[in-house]
Amino acid sequence: MARTVNPTLHTVRRDAFLDVAQRLVQTKGYEAMSIQDVLGELEASKGAFYHYFDSKQALLEAVVERFADGAMASLAPVLNDPELPALTKLEKVFAGIATLKAEQKELMLAIIEVWNSDHNAIVREKVRRLSERIMVPLFSAVVRQGVDEGTLKVDSPDETARVLVSLMQGFQLQATDLFMARQAGTVSFEVVQRAVAANTEAFERILGIPKGSVKLTDEPTLRLWFG
Repeated sequence: MARTVNPTLHTVRRDAFLDVAQRLVQTKGYEAMSIQDVLGELEASKGAFYHYFDSKQALLEAVVERFADGAMASLAPVLNDPELPALTKLEKVFAGIATLKAEQKELMLAIIEVWNSDHNAIVREKVRRLSERIMVPLFSAVVRQGVDEGTLKVDSPDETARVLVSLMQGFQLQATDLFMARQAGTVSFEVVQRAVAANTEAFERILGIPKGSVKLTDEPTLRLWFG
């Protein structure tokens, strides 16, 4: 007889591994963290670990994916609100993501460290695809709403959504480089502001909306990360 798996218990145990891994990534760093560190914290066996994860890399991917799932859950009320115009939804999505990243700043800083390591190219690519898989349908629905409202001027909501997500991913990479440069003291805050302005303008042009119609981020958020 096949063994019956209790879904709730499975989730709780898996989340315990993720909780410990996230804390260790934030305090010790992903490169320095070992599977044995995680097992030691939980007093768990290797067999228990490999029941949930194939590798240390898979563990990190699961931590990032859980963050992304939480972000989507928190944004769902905005995205599903029939009373909100498309442009308002976009701004609220950007603001919501910024808030979540600020609340999880230690995790974001740890992920930046991972991103900058040449050894983690596969992780970066998997997370990029995860982001694309999550964000493209989201943007597609909002763009389609904006077209129906007459506020967005695009021919294909689905393809435009892919372009927007690519732009956002490029902006995130640029922001990471600028963050590191600010830490090193090699660029000014004004350079960061110009980069944000340029990306915002590109975003607006793709959507066919007037300059100043949407805001990718605000001054307090920029100061938090780049000030």
